[in-house]
Amino acid sequence: MGRTGFAELPLHSGKAPQWLVKRMIKLAREISTIIIDEYGREVFLQRISDPYWFQAFGCVLGYDWHSSGVTTVVTGVLKSALRPEEHGVAVCGGKGKASMRTLQEIVQVGEEFSLSTGTIERLRYSSRLSAKVDNTAIQAGYPLYHHAFFMTEDGKWAVVQQGMSLKDRTARRYHWLSNNVRRFVVEPHNAIVGDVRREIALDMTARESDGCRERSVDVAKENPRKVARMLKAIRPSYQKSLREWIPKGESLRDAGDYVAEFLSMPLTVNWRALRRAYEFQPRDYEELLGIRGIGPATIRGLALVSEIIYGDRPSWRDPVKYSFAFGGKDGVPFPVDRRSMDASIQLLKEAVEKARIGDRERLRSLKRLRRLIPRDTEF
Repeated sequence: MGRTGFAELPLHSGKAPQWLVKRMIKLAREISTIIIDEYGREVFLQRISDPYWFQAFGCVLGYDWHSSGVTTVVTGVLKSALRPEEHGVAVCGGKGKASMRTLQEIVQVGEEFSLSTGTIERLRYSSRLSAKVDNTAIQAGYPLYHHAFFMTEDGKWAVVQQGMSLKDRTARRYHWLSNNVRRFVVEPHNAIVGDVRREIALDMTARESDGCRERSVDVAKENPRKVARMLKAIRPSYQKSLREWIPKGESLRDAGDYVAEFLSMPLTVNWRALRRAYEFQPRDYEELLGIRGIGPATIRGLALVSEIIYGDRPSWRDPVKYSFAFGGKDGVPFPVDRRSMDASIQLLKEAVEKARIGDRERLRSLKRLRRLIPRDTEF
């Protein structure tokens, strides 16, 4: 798997002011043009899928370092700034209702890029599966509300999508890069960032979940009546949280009642979807996940049957791994991976200096970039 980590992404209400958005679009177009012209479209996608670069880019454009709005505003700005006919890169989807138009927009852009029907369908599949994985296969309490799909005229892609937890008003962002995806259901992310690490989260994409994935497919291929009997056999007489099934000795510190809220034993599953799975007989977990109607409760139910009846345990560890930055938007973030952050800052610094913008705007951008650098690092 690529980098994973967590950053402060609190939910903030309101919208970016229009005067700021207009300037962000202008600056984003200049920086993107320089990067694409000098380094190529593939490197641009690599930068988008790098959480360090993405955060720094948002800051250079004039947005808060740590706000959840960085995700939605920066991708929205890039959607307006990038011209497919000029850059060979386009952004499909977006926040809320805009995310529902992603597949349609992929077709439109694909035809504009003269991509083959097969390539367009592959891109649509990548968009659909990446969203399904983060909304269903990883369950940490962050249902998606934003999905931005970056695609190039070469058929490469990247995804930046975000989910929110209304309970504690935090967000979690997922980065994908096509070149790094070997299997959609086995640690496919380039990065996962958020400011809360859950004590328990169902991660069916972890390598430790290999056996559970295989067993879940076997169970889903059974007659739904048999699956119903298995679920009934493991469901207690009254609803319990998953903490009842976590072996003693594993930490539940600070979990509170959060686990019970979204990782409870499912009261029901989508039986129509399981009927489709039974009739379709999926060959692997990716095919199972792609079946219409297979959602979080069904995936969780299959995982519990696999663990409790057959002993094939999934991973209950949150895939978030490291601290991305510390301090508020007025402080000085301190990156753990200094080499990666330094490279991101240097690339942005060169792009800003070469941008065809006014001296005052260039100076402001460089000052914002300087605030991201630890005090003992030369600019």
